[in-house]
Amino acid sequence: MLDRPYVLLSCGMSIDGYVDSPSDERLLLSNDADFDRVDEVRAGCDAILVGATTVRVDNPRLLIRDENRRRDRLGRGLPPDPVKVTVTTSCDLDPAARFFTLGDADKLVYCASSALPGAEERLGKVATVVDGGEPVDLHRVLADLAARGVGRLMVEGGGTIHTGFLTAGLADELQLVVAPFFVGDSRAPRFVGDGVFPWGPERRAQLTEVRQIGDVVLLRYALSDRCRG
Repeated sequence: MLDRPYVLLSCGMSIDGYVDSPSDERLLLSNDADFDRVDEVRAGCDAILVGATTVRVDNPRLLIRDENRRRDRLGRGLPPDPVKVTVTTSCDLDPAARFFTLGDADKLVYCASSALPGAEERLGKVATVVDGGEPVDLHRVLADLAARGVGRLMVEGGGTIHTGFLTAGLADELQLVVAPFFVGDSRAPRFVGDGVFPWGPERRAQLTEVRQIGDVVLLRYALSDRCRG
């Protein structure tokens, strides 16, 4: 039995690799057809993970939008929405954020050991707080998720989270959507940061699918033998 879930990374970026603008206004990198595709992918997962910065800045709902997909999950004996997961060092999270207040799915917060007492006091009524190690260890997070029955995990960023999963070799699949414009501002966040990645010029990631979706393009990469083309 595998000791971690299947890990699918999902991200949208500009042609020049940015995932947002440097302003406070959220940058839309996709279109309605691709948003629906992402909703379908979410519906096939047991849990969705985002970083604490994404919870603070984007205030995501992380819910299945399509009612037919929700009913289908219920028909398979699953809750209508996947488990919500976040990881944090400081646990500087607002318990009134939509991550915590919307939907009936379980919410899991993996925090650094040093922040655990404050995290339980702050978030214990709206989420299950779990000791993630010091610093937070993604191997430990994945092992705990597997023990909780999570077989398929969708990771939706942000950049620090994607970088962590990729550099640790913990990603099985990458679904990358490229929007048809440039951001052109180095103050904006990128898809990933600096790091030593398992895939480089001597070991290329396997491209398994290229699909045009309106004015964006989906690139699907297999990052492990667990990903089927």
